[in-house]
Amino acid sequence: MIKSICGGSLFNISGAYNNSIYIDNYKLQQGLAGQVRYTGNDFEVNDGNSWRPLVSSQIYMDMSKQAQDAFQWAIKKMAKEQEAQTLAKDHPAVQIALENLEKARQQLNATILLSKENNESTS
Repeated sequence: MIKSICGGSLFNISGAYNNSIYIDNYKLQQGLAGQVRYTGNDFEVNDGNSWRPLVSSQIYMDMSKQAQDAFQWAIKKMAKEQEAQTLAKDHPAVQIALENLEKARQQLNATILLSKENNESTS
């Protein structure tokens, strides 16, 4: 049984409401607990103390604009990288450019790391 669903900064939750109809074994042993009835409009279940409505809850979940943008960016980035890899198989110049790009990324990462270390040591 799902007790709750909570959104966060990237996911939005709406349309849910709390309707607890959990019946434990102790309640089941107290006579009418677990009995279901139809009132003409709704189904209800007895929890051993009272009749509780058996209603369905709809939960709407979507991603925030930021999350949608991030996923769209990632999908485009993956497609672009896949296209470059495919082209590199038949075009040596593309392969060389990809290798140079990887070397440049490594150099950039090393430069960023050294810059951060320098900032920490001079602070």
